[in-house]
Parts: sequence; C-alpha cells; structure tokens
Amino acid sequence: MATAAVEIPHSNHVLPGSQLLPTPPFPAATTQPQARDASMEDIALNWVEAWNTAVRTDKSFSSLFIDESCWRDLLCSSWDFRTLQGRAKIEEFAKSSATVPTLSLDTSRDHKKPQAVAVAGIDLVQAFLKIETDVGRGEGLVRLIKNSGDKGGWAAFTFFTTLQELKGHEEHTNARRPTGTERDPSHEGMNWADQRNAQQNFEGGREPAVLIVGAGQGGLTAAARLKQLGVETLIIDQNARIGDNWRNRELMPVFSPKDKLADWFEYYAHILELNVWTSTSLKMSSWDDNKRQWTVSLQSVGQRGQKPERTFHPRHIILATGHSGEPYMPTDILGIDSFQGDRLVHSSKFNEPSPNAKGKKAVVIGCCNSGHDIARDYYEHGYDVTMVQRSTTMVLTCDTLIDVTMKGLYSEDGPPVEDADILNMSIPNPIAKRLHTDATREMIRRDSSLLKGLVDAGFAIDSGPDGSGLFIKYLSRGGGYYIDVGTSQLIADRKIKIKQGYGVKAVKPHSILLGDDTELEADEVVFATGYQNMRETARKVFGDELADRVHDVWGFDGEGETRGMWRSSGHPGFWFFGGNLALCRFYSRLLALQILGIELGLKKV
Repeated sequence: MATAAVEIPHSNHVLPGSQLLPTPPFPAATTQPQARDASMEDIALNWVEAWNTAVRTDKSFSSLFIDESCWRDLLCSSWDFRTLQGRAKIEEFAKSSATVPTLSLDTSRDHKKPQAVAVAGIDLVQAFLKIETDVGRGEGLVRLIKNSGDKGGWAAFTFFTTLQELKGHEEHTNARRPTGTERDPSHEGMNWADQRNAQQNFEGGREPAVLIVGAGQGGLTAAARLKQLGVETLIIDQNARIGDNWRNRELMPVFSPKDKLADWFEYYAHILELNVWTSTSLKMSSWDDNKRQWTVSLQSVGQRGQKPERTFHPRHIILATGHSGEPYMPTDILGIDSFQGDRLVHSSKFNEPSPNAKGKKAVVIGCCNSGHDIARDYYEHGYDVTMVQRSTTMVLTCDTLIDVTMKGLYSEDGPPVEDADILNMSIPNPIAKRLHTDATREMIRRDSSLLKGLVDAGFAIDSGPDGSGLFIKYLSRGGGYYIDVGTSQLIADRKIKIKQGYGVKAVKPHSILLGDDTELEADEVVFATGYQNMRETARKVFGDELADRVHDVWGFDGEGETRGMWRSSGHPGFWFFGGNLALCRFYSRLLALQILGIELGLKKV
C-alpha cells in the first residue's frame, strides 16, 4: 500500500546534503550536590585525575561518561572538528586518536573555579580545564553529573576541548609581542612608515604564504590571527575601502550602525598593520598538486589607473567573501525582463529609496532581515509597501534576544569574552538545540503581543527547526529569521502590507503576478531572496574544477558540526571562512592553527 508523503515544516528545511540537527536525550534531573558530597573542586579534580590515568595507562574512558554524554573536540585529538555522542563513540574516538590530551583544572579566576550550575533542570558541577597535547596547549570545560548507574560517582555530561596554541609557535602577544626595536636587514635605514609601506606592498621578493579574498570581518580576523603566528598574509578586496562591504549595504546591524562598523574594520586593519590591497581583483589562479602551492595574478587599480599585475605563489587561499555566497536572483520568472518601473533588483544591489517618491508602490519579495530593513526604509520614505512572504519567518525582538540568550554571558557583568566563548562553544550543537528550544519558548512568551499582531496581519511565523529558535536556524540554513528593530510593529499596524503564501509567478511591465493570480502594482521591486551556497562563489572566482572538489558549505554534518567552514574544504590549500562577528572571532584562531599546523608538517593534507 502506498504511503502518503509527510510534509516537512518549512522551519525544518535544511541546505542540500546537510542534516537536520537531532535533539538528543537528556539524563534525568538530579539534585544539587549536597554538603555530604566532596567540594566542587574535589569532584572536578577526581574526574580529571581519572581521565589522566586512563590516558597514561590506556584504560577505558567509558566509565568517565554517561550514556547521554557528548565530547566536542576542536583540533586537539584529530585536527578537525568532532562531536561524539554516547559512551561507545567517545571511547572509539579516544582510542583511535593519535593524541589524547591531558588535563588540569584551571582555577586562575573565580568564575573558572569548579562550581555548581543547572542546565535544563539538571544539576551539574562545571569546571574550566587546561589542555595539553603532544604539540600544543588549549582550554576546555567539563560539566559533571552524579552518575546513579556507577556507584554514585561523577561522570561527564558535556566535555569540551579546543586547541589554543602550538608549542614553540605561540601568538606574539603579552611578553612575546614585538618591542618595536627589531631590525630587518632588508629595511635598513627606513623609518617606520617606509618599512610599513614595503611590507604592505610585498617588496624585495617577499611573498604571502596565505592569500585572503575578502576584507570583511572574516578576512580581517583570519589575517590578524595569522599575523600573530608569524604567517605572511595578504588580503585583497575589490572594494575601494576596507569596510565598504558594510557601507554599501542596506541591511542595518542590530548593535551598531553599518557605517560605524565599516570605519571600525578600517581602523582594525590599520592599527594591527594587516596587509590589505583594496581595489584589487584576482585575475588568474591555478593549483599545483605536486608543489602544493597556488599561482595567482592580482590586478590593482590606483588613482592613476591600473597598476602592473603581481604574481604570487601562496600555499593557502582563504575565501572570506561572506558565508552567504552569490546573490540568489530568480531569472526564470516569466516576463522578468519586461518590467518598466523605476527599479527591479536583488536586495544586495539596493542602496536607498528614491527621494520625493511619496505614493509610489514598492514590493519587497522576501521576509527575512534584508527584506524587513528595505521595507521599513521604503515606508519611511513615503512609499506604499507590500512584502511578499512565501513561507514562514522566525521573528524575535532584539531586547528579548539579548535578555534571554546573552544576559550574564555576553554582557558587561559577564566573564571576559574569551571565557564567554569557551562557555558558549563548550555546549555541543545537538545539546544546544535542546537548550535553545527552552529559550525560544520563553522568547515567544515575552514577544507574544507583537507576534500575535503579526499573525493577525497575515504574517506567518515559525520557531525554528523543531522549535529551537534563531541560532540553530542560522547554523542550519543561514537565514529564515528577522531580529526586529521596528519593522514588525509596522506590519502589525498594517502600515506595511503582507501577501503571504505564494511566490512570484510572473512579472509584468508595471506589476507582479503571484501564484494565486493576485496582481500587485509596483513602481519598484526588490528581491530579498537570499544567497546561494558559498561554494558557488568559489565556482565563480576559481572555476568548476575547484568547486566540484570542495565540500558543501554551511548546515550540519552527521555529528552536528558546521560543514566546510573554518575547517578542511576538500581541496588542499583552500579554505572557506565566514559567519557573524562572534563566529569569526572564535574560529579565526582555529583556522590559523590549522594552516600553521600544515606549514609545520603537523597536520596532514
């Protein structure tokens, strides 16, 4: 008998080839450690000593975990990003790894000392860790639970290890930072400005080991990390100024004006003395499998026109043009070339509404961040605005997002950012999904009045994959949400109209026709229809041979780690790098360490 097809909720749609992040089982709720238990530090220390004993004596690790445990390891034991769920997989990973880290407690600050915490109603002992491997050092964090199935001992619920530095090749910070008195024989007799100019232009036969394409937050943070490790790096960008990728956007960041953020990027590059060539494009690239290096030709444009092409032979290229890839602009819509209004563009090409346009009709196709920002801009310039929403969108307010998900962690009263990152990243994505599900319910409760107004206005909302909210939806597909900074109330008040449930069927000279044959008059049409996979940007810039060799980018792999980004791409010497500011801050170190590991012969290609 035929089985009826099961319709997948749009909120659960994932990128092709990626996995819907599973929601793992949680252990039963437990009680807080009582006075009869050993101190928090003793509990954590006993577990650390048991771990180190297993490392030294090659004993089983399984008794140190519970059935629901997760170990998330970033480069410490495998030079890759891994998440292992369950005792059996953790044991197999530990036994098959070339190196298993040794641990010690990190009690250097009060907030790092072992302490009792509650996670989803489960009482745990949390401890920061110092990590050491054969080649490097790192940090970690373990959350321990009273294990009723193991004679009442303590076992790990979550275990996190991440590499921070390679021995003998630590970042040039603190006591290792340059003093300013170092002498470079090739720059003898030059003042600082002349030396900096020579470094920036790669004079005297110098070549970069790493070429970064894109001078946004990804390219700049990766270059900064590589510079601190002594790896020669050059960033190129087609824009005339660092930060123009933000200055030229319509999308407004939630926490800072886009022009201010752009100026900060420019300042960041200058103050850290990063080598950036603006108004520069990649004219040619080829990879030599035998020499394990690229040959690239770069063309720059100066005030006096084109400069001579420069040829370099970097061993690595980082594509840092943004995780979203090329704009997705539907070209197969009937009559799309027949539009005779003032404007029909993709949102990436939209700068601002026309002046003195009161009463004109604007239609925005798409209801995520860009679509909302553009619709609001149109409304504030006097346009009659309609947004076309084909499926569903997750909406939450900025204040609610900050208060529920960041308060006490990424806030003035929280720990230092580096430690906040450890706390955040130490939760494996499958477990994070469960925690974000609880947080999303609370955010929906707080925003219920606004969300009801949206629904009443005909706007369709969702709560992310399996109800897990914005962050998991972002990592799953890169979009499908809106962080409200004012547009939602305009929709709820019917000041911006909504047409929901249908896409564009055809474009006419002065209107668009939707799938239900509704015709919307339009003087201007903006397709806020998102972006293609970053792999397609690689295809456009580097050709089919490379694009067919690299992995897909973004979305989750079978273990719950992000595909293709910040880690081996599938093509030697080629890396994808992108994400929001927080992700770039954290993963820039890990990308730089992988490149340094290859340069030193520690990481196999």
